[in-house]
Amino acid sequence: MTIKSIAGIDHAVVAVNDLDAAAATWKQLGFTISPRGTHSAHMGTGNYTIMLGEDYMELLGVLHATEHNAPTRIYLEQTGGGIERVAFTTPSAAAGAAELRTMGYQAIGPTDFERPVTMPDGRKAAAKFATFQWPVAEAPGGVRLFACQHKTRETVWIAELQQHANTATRIARLFIVTPDVEEDARHLAKMIAGEVRAGADGSAVVPTGFGRADFVFLTRDALGTRYPGVDVSTLPDRAGAGLELVVDDLSAAKSAIGGKAVASGGAVVVPPAAANGVLLAFVQD
Repeated sequence: MTIKSIAGIDHAVVAVNDLDAAAATWKQLGFTISPRGTHSAHMGTGNYTIMLGEDYMELLGVLHATEHNAPTRIYLEQTGGGIERVAFTTPSAAAGAAELRTMGYQAIGPTDFERPVTMPDGRKAAAKFATFQWPVAEAPGGVRLFACQHKTRETVWIAELQQHANTATRIARLFIVTPDVEEDARHLAKMIAGEVRAGADGSAVVPTGFGRADFVFLTRDALGTRYPGVDVSTLPDRAGAGLELVVDDLSAAKSAIGGKAVASGGAVVVPPAAANGVLLAFVQD
């Protein structure tokens, strides 16, 4: 169980230094990339999305410096890029912000924003959202958290954008590497009124429910052991580190990824150095 105002992981935000180059990189890994979006002048950021069945990944870049994107700029300076933030799905950003305040957190929001969208038929539309955030300092494993209310799902989950050559359909696990596995996992669990489950390899798992991805906290060495033959040395000691993605066809995934694919046990893995600081493990149910 978690707090009432969230319903599982919605998307992972991958902060990058060069937005267009990152989109080209992920396209070469077999993903269908959305048209580039531009946020408000206040936010100062742009994005590309990679839409799956119920969740997605967002490539986020800073277009011009603002007070709002200062934490992202600091993150990029310190790490060079990777999973900077994770969003939960929320049915109501206003109710979520209020719920956080009853828990003693100085919630940020609710905040409404939108970005223009070009639909497949050429129509101009808008993707509209409302968000609430936990305080910036509340970042278990160095990952900031917020929740996103989708007001126009039809302009975000577009069927043509959900079809990928690598056949990815959903995020199963989101990995956070940290030398303080239990401490960071308990921190997250407290923030969402969740629970911590012990993993067999010394990891700590925090489920988010509703059939969405689990957070998995583990050391960088443990992540390397989980995916033998994959170079994880480029990852920081404490950071959002990777995503395990379920695919319909593992052979198709390997073919689509090409030379960057590493066969590791029952998974096909892209090392973090080849995916903007994010280890991508493709697995088949």
